[in-house]
Amino acid sequence: MSSAPKNPDGSPLTMEAHCVRLLAKAADVASLAPVVERRTLSRAANEVLIDVKAAAVNPSDVKAATGLMPYAVFPRTPGRDYAGIVIDGPAGSIGREVFGSSGDLGIRRDGTHATHLAVEADAMVEKPKNLSWEEAAGIGVPFVTAMEGFRRAGMPKQDETVLVMGVNGKVGQAAAQIASWHGARVIGVVRKNEPYEGHANGKVDVIVSSTTDVATRVRELTNGKGADIVFNTVGDPYFQAATKSLAVRGRQILIAAINRVVQFDILEFYRGQHAYVGIDTLGLSSIATGAVLRELVPGFASGHLKPFPIRPAAIYSLENAKAAFVAVAGSSRDRVILRPA
Repeated sequence: MSSAPKNPDGSPLTMEAHCVRLLAKAADVASLAPVVERRTLSRAANEVLIDVKAAAVNPSDVKAATGLMPYAVFPRTPGRDYAGIVIDGPAGSIGREVFGSSGDLGIRRDGTHATHLAVEADAMVEKPKNLSWEEAAGIGVPFVTAMEGFRRAGMPKQDETVLVMGVNGKVGQAAAQIASWHGARVIGVVRKNEPYEGHANGKVDVIVSSTTDVATRVRELTNGKGADIVFNTVGDPYFQAATKSLAVRGRQILIAAINRVVQFDILEFYRGQHAYVGIDTLGLSSIATGAVLRELVPGFASGHLKPFPIRPAAIYSLENAKAAFVAVAGSSRDRVILRPA
């Protein structure tokens, strides 16, 4: 364990942090004008102070910066995901290597795109030793979203089939990993002809939606039964195909929408005894998010779950935060990371 300097009176440290700041809502990504400011930071009695080693940039960070989340406050430091070392906190916490995520960090209060972060002590999660800082920082939102979906809908079982719509997206890959870790069969849906590009603990059958009727193919692959769980990461474009792919008593998890309104067949719903689960991780506090991450740690420690590969070209400095936001807005398949100096 490393130690950190203390104030002479034993009170919490006061640090001069370098923070990315969004001063006002931008009309679009091209208009973003983040600046790096020096800000005095200290922790409350129930918090730890973290030396941030890496922080991810998520699509939700971009949406909040461009006014698509009306509850986002300005000015603020963005960022929901992080990994770093505790340098001040309650007894036994200093020197711990931790990672975390949140629904309110970086949106409703100052977040992780900074050299230092103050967060509730109950929110921090021990970083698996086999992960780099960048890999740990990249777990956050995608894996929390996938895990929370399964927690709410019911964890996949060995005799179940999970259909993941948008399987090559980051949440889709996380869902495929978690489902196969729990022994379920995984079928993935992609829009154009490409293989599944993520890690899994078993074979992932892939259906190309642009050339194949998804529901028909799912029935063929499951001997007519259908999928026990459909994890729909895209929303309305796949809603009808997802619903028609469900087994009796199947459940559909929804995390996104392009158009809010879909046609809903009530008869099909109740005769199929279906369940629909909506997931919004922005509604999870840092502490609630930490509880989800702790359930994932054994999978990463054992190697059944793998972090997203982090390409050197997808790592940016705080001073180059705009380029990182632009990359995420441009639908980069890379997991984009900020590395504070």
